[in-house]
Amino acid sequence: MAKNRKLKTHRGAAKRFKVTATGKILRMHSGKRHLLGTKPAKRMRHLKKLTRVHQADVANVRLMLPYA
Repeated sequence: MAKNRKLKTHRGAAKRFKVTATGKILRMHSGKRHLLGTKPAKRMRHLKKLTRVHQADVANVRLMLPYA
C-alpha cells in the first residue's frame, strides 16, 4: 500500500509571496534597498504597495506553494 507523500513548501517563496482569498498571488516591489535619496517620494509610495505576480510566473509560484 503506497502512502501519499506530502509536498514541501519552498520556504524562500513562502516569505516572498502572499495568496489572497480569491487565489491571486501578490508580491512586493523591488528597488527599495539602496540609493533611496535619488528616488522621488511618489515613486517610493508606489513601491510600498503590493502588486500581482505576472500571469506568466503564476504557475511556477504555485508549484513552490502547494498548500497556499
